[in-house]
Amino acid sequence: GVERTVRMETASGIVQYYEGERGAERMVRAEFPSGIVKYYEGEKGAERVVRAVRADGAVEHFEGEQGVERTVRAESANGIVRYYEGEPGAERVVRVVLADGMVQHYE
Repeated sequence: GVERTVRMETASGIVQYYEGERGAERMVRAEFPSGIVKYYEGEKGAERVVRAVRADGAVEHFEGEQGVERTVRAESANGIVRYYEGEPGAERVVRVVLADGMVQHYE
């Protein structure tokens, strides 16, 4: 047959969604019991997180290859947007845009 994987559910409650032809299925989304949904890009075996959406509506954006993704922007549900620079695990806030449009810069 030409069956292909479209969804997998782990014992811990994570639901993973796949796209692609048989043998080249790549994960595009994972839903966690905590309510977090992560979105992925990349070929099979090299999928990297590009966005994470929390249950409260906050969204985190990532750049970088698989395993070394770093946060570049975080949007809170109340409209505050934080911009980050730095290596994975050592990101720091460099700019914050408040809901009213005020911009704060950090060094």
